[in-house]
Amino acid sequence: MIMVSAVKWVDEVIPDAPYAITEDFMNKLFNEYSIDYIIHGDDPCLLPDGTDAYALAKKAGRYKQIKRTEGVSSTDIVGRMLLCVRERSVSDSHNHSSLQRQFSHGHSQKFEDGGSGGTRITHFLPTSRRIVQFSNGKGPGPDARIVYIDGAFDLFHAGHVEILRLARGLGDFLLVGIHTDQTVSANMGVHRPIMNLHERSLSVLACRYVDEVIIGAPWEVSKDMITTFNVSLVVHGTVAENNDFQKGKCNPYAVPTSMGIFRVLDSPLDITTSTIIKRIVSNHEAYQKRNEKKAESERRYYEGKVYVSGD
Repeated sequence: MIMVSAVKWVDEVIPDAPYAITEDFMNKLFNEYSIDYIIHGDDPCLLPDGTDAYALAKKAGRYKQIKRTEGVSSTDIVGRMLLCVRERSVSDSHNHSSLQRQFSHGHSQKFEDGGSGGTRITHFLPTSRRIVQFSNGKGPGPDARIVYIDGAFDLFHAGHVEILRLARGLGDFLLVGIHTDQTVSANMGVHRPIMNLHERSLSVLACRYVDEVIIGAPWEVSKDMITTFNVSLVVHGTVAENNDFQKGKCNPYAVPTSMGIFRVLDSPLDITTSTIIKRIVSNHEAYQKRNEKKAESERRYYEGKVYVSGD
């Protein structure tokens, strides 16, 4: 609910919606919520018995199909997490490159026991137009109080949303720095990030609390960067993957701290990217079976895909 409500194109969220569009629920949508159309992407959505989940909406003439966002699916992302766990268990002594690097070059790994990650990770093709579609297109006003927060924002989750909400409330304009894949790998290990820089940037841009992002922000917040973007306040949450910066010699927030414009915010939720990965790992076998089935569905979709107009 937190995640969907935070998407800037969403006006209202209906909780406890059934997976299958039943006639009763469809009538409730039309009569109580005044919904005109039920929408789904151009990839098939089937119920466990193999029937079309949107058959009733189509029959009623109230169904519209939109173009699916290429290369973005939970099947891919779950597969990457499982691949991360599997790769680590094979041997930590192997010469691993970052998972992101493998994903961005389109390698689907085969394991020593013959298994496969089963993910299709080369289909996401970010374009300048896509970035424009996600962007607010507005800069800060001349007297705006600009708040800056940075991070990996990998597997964008409710913890991220809530800290961004707090940060936005401290000013008029929220600027978010997204670290490069190389920076994330250097600080969190070769198996991270799960999602590449473009995917992470668009995830953050989709959040209604975010006004602008820096794609590939530096690890250290410099005086020059603060001046360039006219930053009034730099913030960081108490719950984060890497919160040892205050103990170490290389504090990325040393400059804003010395300027008296750095503040640590109490994170509303105790969730990190590792939390999400652990949820998947704890149900490893169930997700592995789910993904094998879903990956086959994805494969058939791409093999039979036809052009769908629109963005």
